[in-house]
Amino acid sequence: MQLKLFNANAKQINLFLKRYLNKQHQTNLLAPMRYGVLFGGKKIRSSIIFGVGKLYGISKSKLKPICGAVECIHSYSLIHDDLPCMDDDKTRRGKPSTHIKFGEANAVLAGNSLLTLGFEMISGNDFIVNSKIKNLLIKELAFCAGHSGIAGGQELDLRYEKKNISLNKVIEMQRKKTGKLFNFCCYAPTLLANKKKSELKLMSKFGEDIGLLFQITDDLLDRKGKKKKIGKSTGKDKKKGKSTLISLLGVNNTIKFAKELRIKILRKLKKHGKKANELEKTINFVFERNF
Repeated sequence: MQLKLFNANAKQINLFLKRYLNKQHQTNLLAPMRYGVLFGGKKIRSSIIFGVGKLYGISKSKLKPICGAVECIHSYSLIHDDLPCMDDDKTRRGKPSTHIKFGEANAVLAGNSLLTLGFEMISGNDFIVNSKIKNLLIKELAFCAGHSGIAGGQELDLRYEKKNISLNKVIEMQRKKTGKLFNFCCYAPTLLANKKKSELKLMSKFGEDIGLLFQITDDLLDRKGKKKKIGKSTGKDKKKGKSTLISLLGVNNTIKFAKELRIKILRKLKKHGKKANELEKTINFVFERNF
């Protein structure tokens, strides 16, 4: 049931991205850009956006540019993370990483182009929202993608390798590296619904919690998962001496931490009743990828 939901959402977003990319001025970078953003991946972040939109009665059609922007920025981060100067991963989403397929230079440039394309999607005239809201969306997405978010989290991830890092610092790093983009996924539909600052703050934190849960289960997949099933190499974190909850708490206590975090996240959705069903399914899928 959950996979059916994700596949339907992914199909919609892939179609949106294909149409958008087809309208672009044709350059040699479009091939690695398409390769990085279209082929593979369940578009879980888009499902989160749609799920939060459902809480507030925001239509999926209105949210598609936001989904497209998030998927472009997420894909840019994966392309760059896989580079030899970063995590040096040769496989992503069950296929060769972008730099293996197209070369390092083209991978860097395609990643840069996807990052800027994401901002183009939500700043363009086709995305019809109040200009004040549009400016706030652009500002928040920039914050979540840059040195205070994804990029900063990746820098910490690399710097913490083979070092004795505290639990709180590891969690802070993972909230930046993964949680900040999930933060935006929950913030954006809430902003479109014209909710108060208190609700925006609450949903931003809620998104970071989902992102933290996603990263923890991703780390568990690296330790316990099979390459064929998850589409990328496993066992990398231990080899590289990555600072993770697993390295600090062990597998069993990390699973316990993840279970408690999921309960905490789902508890916050109770007030929304049946409107939260789709979002609950997505959160449960994020958690159950390991079990």
